[in-house]
Amino acid sequence: MQQGLSCKLAPHIMINPFTDEYFMKKALNEAEMAFEKGEIPVGAIVVVNNIVIARSHNLTELLNDVTAHAEMQSITAAANYLGGKYLKDCTLYVTLEPCQMCAGALYWSQISKIVYGARDEHRGYEKMGTKLHPKTTVVRGVLDDEAADLMKRFFAERRK
Repeated sequence: MQQGLSCKLAPHIMINPFTDEYFMKKALNEAEMAFEKGEIPVGAIVVVNNIVIARSHNLTELLNDVTAHAEMQSITAAANYLGGKYLKDCTLYVTLEPCQMCAGALYWSQISKIVYGARDEHRGYEKMGTKLHPKTTVVRGVLDDEAADLMKRFFAERRK
């Protein structure tokens, strides 16, 4: 180094790549898989400590089961992974606002946080007046345009 010049490093800044948008993109990948299978394109993942412990998408047509929503599949997979029925310290990322059935299951799971993309104006848990667990935090509208566009594309193709 030249005389008089000192090497000063900028303060070390940690950037957390694990944002709600990062994980919602993974849920959108699941929704795309549902779309390709002819299922209503809803995808969900469950995350704990920035690790995806469950991933799923709607399987109601394939399984011929009205309860096979993405959220229900993820709740079951996460509980199996954790070895218990409660999803405390877990976050569910789902591309569409949960319905009242899924909200009820999420209530009983005591999940800590729910992040959803598009609102379901007709069948969403908020429209239906369904309550979540009082300790559950909700973040709405993450990548909502992408999620809504996928739903619109799916139903437009179905109408053809």
